[in-house]
Amino acid sequence: MVDHSDLHFAKNEWGLTSYPVVLGHEILGVVTEVGSKVENFEVGDNGRVGCLVGPCGSCDDGANDLESYCPKQILTYASPYHDGTKTYGGYSDRIVADERFVLRWPENLLLDTGAPLLCVGITTYSPLCVGITTYNPLRYFRLDKPGMKVGVVGPGGLGHVAVKMVKGFGTKVIVFSTTPTKEQEALQGLKADCFIVSKDQDQMRSAMSSLDGIIDTCDETTWEASSCGCTREATSAYSVFFTYSKHGVTADIELILMDYVNTAMDRILKSDVRYRFVIDVEKSLKDP
Repeated sequence: MVDHSDLHFAKNEWGLTSYPVVLGHEILGVVTEVGSKVENFEVGDNGRVGCLVGPCGSCDDGANDLESYCPKQILTYASPYHDGTKTYGGYSDRIVADERFVLRWPENLLLDTGAPLLCVGITTYSPLCVGITTYNPLRYFRLDKPGMKVGVVGPGGLGHVAVKMVKGFGTKVIVFSTTPTKEQEALQGLKADCFIVSKDQDQMRSAMSSLDGIIDTCDETTWEASSCGCTREATSAYSVFFTYSKHGVTADIELILMDYVNTAMDRILKSDVRYRFVIDVEKSLKDP
């Protein structure tokens, strides 16, 4: 998948890139080989690798299965690995990974439309499911009851999955956007219950105090807010994907070949994608 963070890394905009770099941190494929100590996978199994492939190995977070909090976590690409080599990502024909960081993929969740859930799916799921082990993370904030309303700010790559997720749990969704032309897609395509243009003061006033929760997927350089319910307990990535599988939630994608990646990145800069680019590596290798 082509993600905006891949573009940041390609241009070293975060100052973390060591070249050469092979991008790609949402990887789905089929196991072709297993090591002698692998217990959970066999050749032919479907598996996924996300943005992490290891902890630093010396902190409490990694030792307690909280790798996402590790201050020196090993990223899927452009990170030094334990053996001194550098990690390379999914824009490739194969990848070697520790089985702890390879997860099984639900059989009824398609590989192509499910691929973005490795990033956008977890990103939008996690804020509502801290510490949750049941199938409905909205229950943690009591937002899964009939009549509850959740706002989703920004119906883009993250937001469109958030809308589908919340709708899948039976909660009403109000989409907020600065772009009036996105209304039809939000209401008819994503099945949101209401669309509000955030630049329209009258519409915003009418929505005041009407929501039980908000998922904000838009960036701000400065903001003020209260952060409640934040704990160090990690949500099982397994439950994330099986939750999406249960409710039939997938991403809207444009399937591309490897030679289209540069064009895809240019289009991402122009916000010209609905809503994620997914690379078909297998077909890319077969086509001349």
